[in-house]
Parts: sequence; C-alpha cells; structure tokens
Amino acid sequence: MALAVERHWPAAAPLSGVAITRYQHGLPTQRIRVVEAGHPVPDEAGETGAREILHEAAALAPQDLLLALISGGGSSLLSLPAPGVSMARLKDLTGRLLRSGADIREMNTVRKHLSAIAGGRLAAASKAPTVALIVSDVTGDDPTHIASGPCAPDPSTIEDAKAVLAKYGIGFEGPFSESPKPGDRALAHAQNRIVATPHRSLEAAAEVFRGERIEPVILGDTVTGEAADVARVMAALVREVRAYGKPFSAPVALISGGECTVTVKNEDGRGGRCAEFLLSLAVELEGMPGVHAIAADTDGIDGSEDNAGAFLAPDSIARARAQGRDARKLLAANDSYGFFAATGELLVTGPTRTNVNDYRAIVVLPQ
Repeated sequence: MALAVERHWPAAAPLSGVAITRYQHGLPTQRIRVVEAGHPVPDEAGETGAREILHEAAALAPQDLLLALISGGGSSLLSLPAPGVSMARLKDLTGRLLRSGADIREMNTVRKHLSAIAGGRLAAASKAPTVALIVSDVTGDDPTHIASGPCAPDPSTIEDAKAVLAKYGIGFEGPFSESPKPGDRALAHAQNRIVATPHRSLEAAAEVFRGERIEPVILGDTVTGEAADVARVMAALVREVRAYGKPFSAPVALISGGECTVTVKNEDGRGGRCAEFLLSLAVELEGMPGVHAIAADTDGIDGSEDNAGAFLAPDSIARARAQGRDARKLLAANDSYGFFAATGELLVTGPTRTNVNDYRAIVVLPQ
C-alpha cells in the first residue's frame, strides 16, 4: 500500500511517512520509511514505529493531510501500549488471547483498551484532515475492527474488554484506557474508506471456477467459529451434495471466507486455522472420492509456520497413513502442519503483502 502511494503521489508534492509491516515483508520504498516488526505477537520494533507515527501525526497542521494505510495485522504491528502497560505484559497477554480461542473482534476489544494509538486514537491525535484507506480482513468490513481501528470511533468499552478476558479465564489487571466513541468531535475530521474486501476475493474466485465450468456457490465471507466445527458443517453439506445432488449438484465449488479460530490444546502444535480446518474436513470425509479442497490465509501465513494453508485430495489420509501419520491423532495434537507436510500438500506462497481474510474452496466433482 505504501509503495502504491509513492507510485501515484505527485513527484513535486511533499510526502513522508512510516509503514510498519511484519518481518521479511518490506518493499523498497523511496519516501516512506519501512519498519519491520512482530506479528501476531507485538514487539519493541512495532512499539518504536507506532510511537514515531503517533508523534508525526500529532505534529501535522490543519492544512496538512494524514493518510493512513490500514490492513489486517495492524493490531499487532501498530502496537503502542497505553501508559502503565509494558510491552512485555502486552506480549504475554496477546499470546494468551491467541491460544484461548477468542475471535478477532474479541481480541481487538481487549487490545483497543490497552493501546495509546488504536481505537481512534491515531486520528484523534492529529489536527490534520485524516483519510484512512483500508483493506478489510474482517467479517462485515467495519473499520473499527480492522487493525483495531486506529482512525475509527470505538463503540466498545473497558467493561467489554474485561468481559472478554473473564470469558476466557485470562487474568489481567490493566490499567485500561477508554477510547473515543462514535460522535466524538475529536474524530470529526477523519474519513474511513474500505478499498478492498474479503467478499470481492470470493467473487474473483467464483469467476475462475465459472471459467472452468464448475458452478461456484459463495457461502459467505462471514463463516466463523472453531475451525474443526466449521469443517464438520462443510462436510455435512458435501455429503448432501454427493448423495442427493442437493442443495447443489456437482460439479460445484463451495467457496467461503471468514476467520475461524483454534483453541490450542497442545502448546507444541504446528499449523493454523486454515490447515486445521482442512485436516478436520479430511477426517470427516474419510477419503470421499471426487472431493478436493483448499484453505489459506490470503496474507500468505497460516498460523505458526511458513505456509499460507494447504490442499486436500481424496487420497490425502491414505498417503499420510502410508507414512505412519494418523490424521485423528494429529488433529487432536493441533499438528495440521505435520499432516500436510507428510502428504506434500502445504501451500507456500511467501508474503502476498495483502490481507483479505481466509479463503476456502471445496470442489465436489461428479462421481
């Protein structure tokens, strides 16, 4: 996004700024400085970059322009703890939230009330007109939930944040910080514009399948819940299509988006929500012929390893079994990466430098 701004910005017009991205995701910009930092767990590099961004924004005058380029991952990367909260404590809390099974909205509700820059505080710090251009990675595309909404009003409260922590049994004493609310005059000069969405990515996928004479069915970009549970529901739909040709007839591509969660039971597990979804789907379908699937995070990283996601074929479980890998045991151990590494079906794209949430497709071919 920063590189795109540089390419389109008039050469004679003033331009400066800071872009924070995850390690090994930077690109060679000329006028905007790139900082690489920790994700999904924040670190000191992100804190330093966020502090610089907030300082620069606060120094702008009313005749200037604050252009904020926002995408998923910003909650970790643009991480400036609120006064009284150390980065060490924020790291620990983020790790616990990631393992708890909390969804992204719940996590961001907590993080916005422990931040000095999220939850509208970036825009509130500036006197300049503010335009946020946003690539959405959340269901509903609400700016307050994308990167914890640094330029958007926050309807949630400190009590909401405490309720999330209580729900998942996570102890944290604060101190918490309240965020600007809808209607706050401090954000009257800020505009939030969505420029790319998860649903558009599903529509693009549908066009590809249609070109291959496979009927696409978009099940929605708001599919959430435990990855294994979502896979069970999808498997039931696949069985209905295969057995009765209802509600869709083969060949059909069942396309969905939305961020699932994984409640980690094994601290040594490897993988992410997309691979866990596929492994659960494999267990449920038990090698059903003519069914192929893909699940991947569109930013190129699914969870803890180097893969964007994985592929699933009718013989995946059989090939894993031939190598002594038990799909059910690996699923119980949260080791979806180990399963698909054994079958050679990991999807490794490298950094895509965009993020429009997860992408899943299940293709049911005629028997």
